[in-house]
Amino acid sequence: MTVDGRVARGERTRTAVLDAAVALATEAGLHGLSLAQLADTLGVSKSGLFAHWRSKESLQIATVDRAVEQWQERIIGPALRAPRGVRRLRALHEARIDFYAARVLPGGCFFANTEFEYNARPGAVRDRLAEASARWTAFLERLVREAVAAGELPADVDVQLLAYEIDALGIAAVVRSRLLDPDAAYRHARHGVLTRLRALCPDPTLLPEGLS
Repeated sequence: MTVDGRVARGERTRTAVLDAAVALATEAGLHGLSLAQLADTLGVSKSGLFAHWRSKESLQIATVDRAVEQWQERIIGPALRAPRGVRRLRALHEARIDFYAARVLPGGCFFANTEFEYNARPGAVRDRLAEASARWTAFLERLVREAVAAGELPADVDVQLLAYEIDALGIAAVVRSRLLDPDAAYRHARHGVLTRLRALCPDPTLLPEGLS
């Protein structure tokens, strides 16, 4: 029991440190993230962090992985509770906008920031970001296909294009919200996806007519 307790505490500590790293990366960038910088931010010793991550790159990759876990916990998980089809697609987008609007991360969106930061930086960190982005795109496309299979979207809908449009509105929302009116940015993103799905759905009553 003592060993299990230590392992559990160690895992909680590791998660807390990575949560701080994700947040810090949205403000200061992932490329500049280091064990020393993180230790200073948390007020802990660098040697303690070194026991978990032996290099700056391993810390950065672990930070990407933790950001993916946050995305699954805060966005994908809640969306999967909605009925399969257009309502689940909309729920996914709504959960994403809710995540941004709650200002969980001080710099907005970990992925929007780091993908731009690393789009011209080859290496293992960029590869891990690209892998996460590809999985997200594939998930969006899967939900579109499920809606088609359920008869809630037309059989001839362009799956890749619709997934791209939904993702683009999410990205636009978080970028615009940092520089311009955040309420307007979130409202337009929500309304844009709702309008698009209602226009495509053979039974638009599955979705609300407007934002509440």
